[in-house]
Amino acid sequence: MPIRTEAAALATAIFLSINAFAALPAAGEPLSSDIVDAQVVDDIRLWLANPVVGILIDAQNKRLGSMAQDRIDALDGQWREEREKDDQPLIAATLSNPLSIYVTQVQAGSVGLYTEIIVMDAKGLNVGQSSVTSDFWQGDEAKFQKTYPVAPAAVFVDEAEFHDGSGTWRAQVNLSIANASGAAIGAVTVEVNLTELARRQALAGS
Repeated sequence: MPIRTEAAALATAIFLSINAFAALPAAGEPLSSDIVDAQVVDDIRLWLANPVVGILIDAQNKRLGSMAQDRIDALDGQWREEREKDDQPLIAATLSNPLSIYVTQVQAGSVGLYTEIIVMDAKGLNVGQSSVTSDFWQGDEAKFQKTYPVAPAAVFVDEAEFHDGSGTWRAQVNLSIANASGAAIGAVTVEVNLTELARRQALAGS
């Protein structure tokens, strides 16, 4: 390649790199959950299609589906108490099941895009999760109430919040989970790192 052509190619590459860098969001820049687009939701639905998700949710629905609210409250209380103890039978059983192992792998594979994943059954009880949550029952929270009871394909994206520990903006993306017949069987909450999402979207559009 002639020297002039090489120089021109190098200059073009540098120019494109500078433009791409300039398009990236500044650290700590306020972000809206509106940047969560259809591609983000589609990607979540893709890995939710793994059979382990439906199998574990169905199994828990059959096992706990008739559980009364006082028993649900007791389990939730047990979970909260176990968080402060060394002996954690309920937490350990949940975090070590195949679904928790799977969503932990999904989170790791997202390379910083997902910061937490919680899969819930038809009662709003945790079935699988990527980390220890503050509670075991999500049925009284918007993440569940605005998905599973609403529609089998419901999507609810919560407001963005700033995470002080990492200096990033995050938002919970919540979806109903349906079976092969189209009936809702549970829900999922995926906390998305909006700062990382904005970075990827800027690079893809540069």
